[in-house]
Amino acid sequence: MAEPFTPHRRQLLRGAIAGAGVAAVAASAVARPASAQALGGGDAALIAAARAGLQRAGGAITHTDLVGVADFSQPSRLPRLHLVDIANGRIESLLVAHGRGSDPGHTGWVKTFSNVAGSAATSEGCYLTGDDYVGQHGRSMRLKGLEPTNSNAEARAIVVHEAWYVGPEIVRAHGVLGRSEGCLAVSQADLPKVLQRLGPGRLIVARKL
Repeated sequence: MAEPFTPHRRQLLRGAIAGAGVAAVAASAVARPASAQALGGGDAALIAAARAGLQRAGGAITHTDLVGVADFSQPSRLPRLHLVDIANGRIESLLVAHGRGSDPGHTGWVKTFSNVAGSAATSEGCYLTGDDYVGQHGRSMRLKGLEPTNSNAEARAIVVHEAWYVGPEIVRAHGVLGRSEGCLAVSQADLPKVLQRLGPGRLIVARKL
């Protein structure tokens, strides 16, 4: 997990979130801009990216009903992890952080991708979702890179995990999310949904659309 804000700002924000308790969690769920929606004109690119990713991944993907598409052409303040239902075209969009090595100036935009160990950057490409486990960041989901651009994902321990620096309250306070070490970090509220809906044997596509 990266250190996205100064220690003082981080401590103040953590205290505010902790002090709000259950009410803050409920408010976060209501305020979160993610929503399920029917396929519209702007969603065609997401459907196309999901289907193209399935074609590239081929037989590596066991379950092709749902695909995660992380559109890193969008800033971190917007929901850009899209859960695309291939059968009916419905899409649910969630907040997701990118790696600090991809955005060294902490602008909220991905500048570069990298597959290099120690880069702390997000890697572009197709990922196979694996089992969930409890590790350094709590409950997490393993990822396997399927392309030369993300082939070091397992060696770099690139996973899906929750992070305190992801959530609508962070966007309201700072205008950007915090940054990971290259992992796809989602909010604590959204992690159970991501793990349940994706699960092992599905595809996540991470790229700029």
